Amino acid sequence: MTHSAVAIPEKLFFKIGEVCELAGVQAHVLRYWESEFPMLAPQKNRAGQRVYRKRDVEMALRIKELLYEDQYTIAGAKKRLANDLRGGKIRSGEKEAGEGYASQSLANEKAMAQRLSKVATSRLGSSDGTRTAEDRGALRRLAAELKELLAMLEKESQASKK
Repeated sequence: MTHSAVAIPEKLFFKIGEVCELAGVQAHVLRYWESEFPMLAPQKNRAGQRVYRKRDVEMALRIKELLYEDQYTIAGAKKRLANDLRGGKIRSGEKEAGEGYASQSLANEKAMAQRLSKVATSRLGSSDGTRTAEDRGALRRLAAELKELLAMLEKESQASKK
């Protein structure tokens, strides 16, 4: 049964139990997939419960198809999904899901690089005497690499907007 054969109800949000029924997997499997596949990231409501949107349900169905039917490993399925998303092969309703996921992923990577760069830079400035010269050198290299990564992500972001 491919994910296209499953009829997803026209709703804005789904609870984890509903997604489990649609995908035919147990809740712990969905939670594990969330930890392994960054593109499957349901939001949580104020009560802390997972709230899946239609694209999350479609992603869960695609992951199940890759793992159970196509017999991909977790690593292989990650690569396949990343390639599909990059190429815009996964559709979400009328709109290409690849665009949304790619820009969201790029924004997440960019934010992470900025946070890590700030942490590394701030740690370089603190001189409590416990760091060795080797530690300081390693932190400087890390900060430089992170700044370089941030610059690459910004260029990629600007190129994708054009």
